[in-house]
Amino acid sequence: MLASKSSSSVPKWIHNVMKEMNTEIACIRLGNVYVIPVTCPSIAREFLRKNDAAFASRPISMSTNIISNGYSTTIFAPFGDQWKKMKKIFVNDLFSPRKHQWLQQKRNEEADNLMFYVYNKCKSNSHHGLVNVRVAAQHYCGNVIRKSFFNTRYFGKGGEHGRPGLEEMEHINSVFTLLKYVYAFSVSDYIPCLRGVVDLDGHESMIKKAMMNMSKYHDPIIEERFKQWNEGSKTDAEDLLDVMISLKDANNNKLLTKEEIKSQIIEYMLAVVDNPSNAVEWALAEMINKPELLQKATEELDNVVGKHRLVQESDIPNLNFVKACLRESFRLHPMVPFNVPHVAMKDTMVANYFIPKGSHVLLSRQELGRNPKVWNEPHEFKPERHLNNNNNKKNGGSEVVLTEPDLRFISFSTGRRGCPGTLLGTTLTVMLLARLLHGFTWSLPPNVSRIKLAESKGDMLLCEPLMVVAKPRLAAELYP
Repeated sequence: MLASKSSSSVPKWIHNVMKEMNTEIACIRLGNVYVIPVTCPSIAREFLRKNDAAFASRPISMSTNIISNGYSTTIFAPFGDQWKKMKKIFVNDLFSPRKHQWLQQKRNEEADNLMFYVYNKCKSNSHHGLVNVRVAAQHYCGNVIRKSFFNTRYFGKGGEHGRPGLEEMEHINSVFTLLKYVYAFSVSDYIPCLRGVVDLDGHESMIKKAMMNMSKYHDPIIEERFKQWNEGSKTDAEDLLDVMISLKDANNNKLLTKEEIKSQIIEYMLAVVDNPSNAVEWALAEMINKPELLQKATEELDNVVGKHRLVQESDIPNLNFVKACLRESFRLHPMVPFNVPHVAMKDTMVANYFIPKGSHVLLSRQELGRNPKVWNEPHEFKPERHLNNNNNKKNGGSEVVLTEPDLRFISFSTGRRGCPGTLLGTTLTVMLLARLLHGFTWSLPPNVSRIKLAESKGDMLLCEPLMVVAKPRLAAELYP
């Protein structure tokens, strides 16, 4: 039966089965694999906190094998020495608080470029202030990660007035193609005898094409940079690619191979671009439909920042309502239905359920955040529910944060396989929404009375890219 379903319909089928069974944990056998979907936060905590060590591995699949170049990376690698090595590098050498501070100027440049880009849309007679928020958000995130790793915004000449060029558009499209298929249901992943025989669902060809596009832009930069370091013409690190190349092991040999670096950079691209852009697009759509929320967030920005300068990263701790809107967006509108799968490394009892070794555990981002036993009016966008909640009290009582360690929803996962880039993810997400709200007023296009808040059939993105009218609300000299 599952073989006849499209990959995008399988998560819906699983969720429907669980609702029909009136259960928050199930066991579904797909081919040779037991799949354990979970929609209850307390059971999710049993997996990722109490029994985290037993579920610290990842599944083997056609897509993850290709994207990670044989599991040489961090996110997709099964538990083992390679994963330990790459995670240590990720945490200590690439995304530590110190490196985050080191890269701040690059992030500032892209936050300024975002303002420049939207401002020019406002001033363009041909666009009449109409802005495609999805394009703006995705390319802001893409610009930040390109600048962080390659010290460049553009792979080619770029576009006029801060917009992406054709190369950047193809690059971002390839990123989202990989994200679409990386954990999409594929029959061959559950029936091993079919692997490598035939591309039954067409996923393999789509993934390989997207990988070729990524490599087309990344590899020449990486090859040239290796050459510069080997020849001694480059000795100081200017970006994270330089950092990766210059890492040494205990014997003063290169810690990472060229192939490991190429694969890991692609994985970082996937990890950084999707969540912030999706959360901000949904949040702005919801807020435009509820103008009182838009007004409240704007007033907070004016009180904290004023109107004589732009929002900076140092303002983030004080933007509690803006962050509450983003927490609500993560809760109600996750990027994907399920979290990255965890694999049981041994037979384990979890919440009085027997979980066999090798089972794939899927925490439902969709249903954790919409669980009516946890959330009042779970399908309503109500940012105020995140102000002064228990999570904030644990954090000191006043500051709203985007993380949710209690797994009542998933923004950045937790445990051994949790996201080590939470600081960067938080910074990108808050700065993106804050700059858009502080710098511009947002309104519906002519002849549109309301944003259609429906999910796309094939994924959980807004069904149509958010197209809204922007007008500058600050002095002209503040738009870089």
